[in-house]
Amino acid sequence: MIKSKYNIVLFEPEIPQNTGNIARLCACTGARLFLVGRLGFSLSDKYLKRSGLDYWESVEIIKYDNLDLLKSDYKDSNFYYLTTKSKNIYTERKFKEGDFFIFGPETRGIPENILNENKEMSITIPMKEGQRSLNLSNSVSIVLYEAIRQNG
Repeated sequence: MIKSKYNIVLFEPEIPQNTGNIARLCACTGARLFLVGRLGFSLSDKYLKRSGLDYWESVEIIKYDNLDLLKSDYKDSNFYYLTTKSKNIYTERKFKEGDFFIFGPETRGIPENILNENKEMSITIPMKEGQRSLNLSNSVSIVLYEAIRQNG
């Protein structure tokens, strides 16, 4: 049985099916889901609801207007920024319970200014050269399960 205490942050997510899949993942792992900023869909979207199936009651979803407010409420936590623009490989980090994993919008990723302010905490999932990015829900799964694996 998994006892997860991790935090998944979707910054301005755009595709409801990805968010629904991630909500289901959070329900199954016990991770909390934070939705930050402007959403590219309504929380009542039928595709969002359908992809999350009947897991909605099992996931804790918290909405924030911006990242600064979220970070100020969790000052003692680590915030990792997932991006294709980093050389820091996610498996080279030691994650701990309470960590936050921030994922940007599907079409543009985390804004450059945020990444520049957080270079040391920016991490990436290696991919074959020439490819743009992995699917958002797949990326969340990879990193979340690595954190769970590391902490038994």
